[in-house]
Amino acid sequence: MMQKNKIYQVDAFADKPFRGNPAGVMIVDEQTSGEMMQNIAMEMNLSETAFLLPAGDDFRIRYFTPAKEVPLCGHATLASAHIIYELGLRKQTESIKLEAKGGDLIISKERDLIAMNFPKYPLTKIDLENDFVRILGFKPIEIYSTLYDWIIFVAESQDEIQHAVPNYELMLENGLGHLMITARSNSDNFDFFLRCFAPALGINEDPVTGSAHCALTPLWCEKLNKTSLNSYQLSKRTGILKTAIAGDRVEIKGKAITVMEAELKI
Repeated sequence: MMQKNKIYQVDAFADKPFRGNPAGVMIVDEQTSGEMMQNIAMEMNLSETAFLLPAGDDFRIRYFTPAKEVPLCGHATLASAHIIYELGLRKQTESIKLEAKGGDLIISKERDLIAMNFPKYPLTKIDLENDFVRILGFKPIEIYSTLYDWIIFVAESQDEIQHAVPNYELMLENGLGHLMITARSNSDNFDFFLRCFAPALGINEDPVTGSAHCALTPLWCEKLNKTSLNSYQLSKRTGILKTAIAGDRVEIKGKAITVMEAELKI
């Protein structure tokens, strides 16, 4: 049941509280301005807060960091779908269509997982000349660019990802304000590891980044000659994702849990 002025905090890509990536979710109406959404996102101070606007049988969705609106966000989409199912706005057997600025998204429930169908991001191999060791702590073996100004550094090893020490000021000075770092896994349980940094969006390190897998899934599927993958995000909170190539789309699966709800008093 839809409740006016309620805002929910959901831990996405997690099966227990205080893991994964927290996102705010709020169901709004046409009278809720973009300025109000931005102010609420700033007040929530989470990496993203999603706003759902019912549109016939579907929903429009907008995503805001504390600093700006973004076109697409994986963990906030997962959190939003979780709330839609939890409130009974859609049956567990029904799919959900979300209309985002970054594209239309189809969401479904698969037992205890929520499956999200996202666009596949193109990859362009590039050369950059920077003092990467000073900026990040290691030198990448490959560099790619993709949509929304994201740059991808491929590291030699998992250890380089785990022990990277980013200098956020230098990242911004060198045009690396949207940066994914990734490496092949040396574990039998996972295919690759990643971390994501977005100081240009007001997020130094994102705990778990679903939309990064729109680019990293095709990258690692090609490198590993696979069509489905398990990834592990090496943030402090950690996150586990299952991903797969589905034609020109990427399927991303994960769990979510609601940790709190609040009522807006203004």
